[in-house]
Amino acid sequence: MLENSRSEADLVLFSERLTNSAAFGTLFREGMDLVEETAAYLDGDGRNEAKTLERAVGLTYATESMRLTTRLMQLASWLLLHRAVKEGEMSLAQANREKTKVKLTAADPGARDMIDKLPQALQDLILRSMELQAKVRRLDASMHAAEPVQFGNPLMPQLDRLKAAFER
Repeated sequence: MLENSRSEADLVLFSERLTNSAAFGTLFREGMDLVEETAAYLDGDGRNEAKTLERAVGLTYATESMRLTTRLMQLASWLLLHRAVKEGEMSLAQANREKTKVKLTAADPGARDMIDKLPQALQDLILRSMELQAKVRRLDASMHAAEPVQFGNPLMPQLDRLKAAFER
């Protein structure tokens, strides 16, 4: 069929389109802003708030702030890799190889009952980082599980499979 004869140059990768979209730009900015906001909090107000906590909660504060920064650094790494593809600084194949070093499942928060004892500002940062992580995980799954899509009839791959099944 004509659709099958198109060259690879005619293929459009979902991941390439997505990294060039306004949605990716918004997600990138959201992620980088959250990294900056978290760093400012942990180095300023958070440090002061941590000094006033009782010992057990202080230990939870230290643990959760480390988990938070680990999570955000992994998310920032993922976002920066895909921005490099968008900017033409790296090929998608290179980004995919580097992406294996990024752990999007890193540093889930601890027990809810202990998190609830932390300062509200830190709780909010943890929640926002988890929401960002969920967005990036969904996006990553969509981008890296998707097959190249051909221009033209989107049903062609299914029609080709049906045709092949009935030709046997």
